[in-house]
Amino acid sequence: MAFKDEEQAKAYWAENISLLFKLLAVWFVVSFGFGIILVDVLNEVRFFGFKLGFWFSQQGAIYTFVALIFVYVFKMNTLDKKYGVDE
Repeated sequence: MAFKDEEQAKAYWAENISLLFKLLAVWFVVSFGFGIILVDVLNEVRFFGFKLGFWFSQQGAIYTFVALIFVYVFKMNTLDKKYGVDE
């Protein structure tokens, strides 16, 4: 990567880390919060014939993780273009 100066590099990495923590927080809430902590409350709701808490712990967290990967790729491409370090 070729940043113009050290300040631009620090700003880039600050935005990168901020994005990373936000996406990890979403994944934590979905996998741990919905799949473990709130499972009893969510099991009162049915989703495609399954209890919603069970669905989140078995499939929902995985689907969310895959979706977050695509969001991360899209956002990082945008960030790279913003700082002029895209390929």
